[in-house]
Amino acid sequence: MPAEFPRPVRRPPETFDNLLGSHDPAEQTRMAHATASALLARVRADDSGVSADRLVVYAREHGIDEIAELWAKSAAVSLPGALWRLYLLQASIHADPALSALLHERGRVELPSVDALVAGAPVPAGPDELVALIDTILHGAFAGDFAIALERAAAFCRVQASGATHVADDYEPTEPHRATALTARAARLSGYARDLAASAASWRDGSLN
Repeated sequence: MPAEFPRPVRRPPETFDNLLGSHDPAEQTRMAHATASALLARVRADDSGVSADRLVVYAREHGIDEIAELWAKSAAVSLPGALWRLYLLQASIHADPALSALLHERGRVELPSVDALVAGAPVPAGPDELVALIDTILHGAFAGDFAIALERAAAFCRVQASGATHVADDYEPTEPHRATALTARAARLSGYARDLAASAASWRDGSLN
C-alpha cells in the first residue's frame, strides 16, 4: 500500500502489543470501538473515494491482522462487529469464488425473496462477478450509505445461506461430510445476515457504536 495510506489506524507497536496482551475485557472493547470508529471516519472523510478504494484492495490482499483480534471479539450488533463480518465475507468470497458463485446461483433460484436483487449481483453471477460484488459492498460501507451496505451484505448472506442449504441437501446421500460442512456454512451465513440487518437498523436510528 502506498506510504500516504498506511495500514488502518495502526498504533505504535508497544501500545498495540500491550493491548492485545491485556486481559481487561473493558479495555479491549473500548479499543475495538475506537479503532472501528476511527477507521470509518477517516475513510469516509475522503470525498474522492480514493481512500475507500485503497482500503478495500489492501484488505483483500493483506488482511487486517492488526485489529482482527479486537473486532472478532466485539458484540455482533456493533460497529466493530459489523465491520468484522463485512471483512469475513470478503475473505470467504475471495478464498473460493467458484463455490460462492455456485451457492449464490442456487440460492437465487431457490429463495422466494428479493434478496438477490438487493444484494445486486448480475444474473447469472460467476466467480469474477461475485468477487466484484463483495468488493463493491465493502467499498459502499466506507464511501456510501453505511446502512445500505450492511443491508446488501445481509441480503447477500441470505442468498448464500439458501444456496448452501440446498446444495447440502444434494450432497447428503453421497457425501455427508460435505453436506455437514455446507450446513454449517449456511448456519453461519444466516447468523451474519441477522447481525448485519440488526446493525443496519441500529445505524439508521443512531445507536450503532
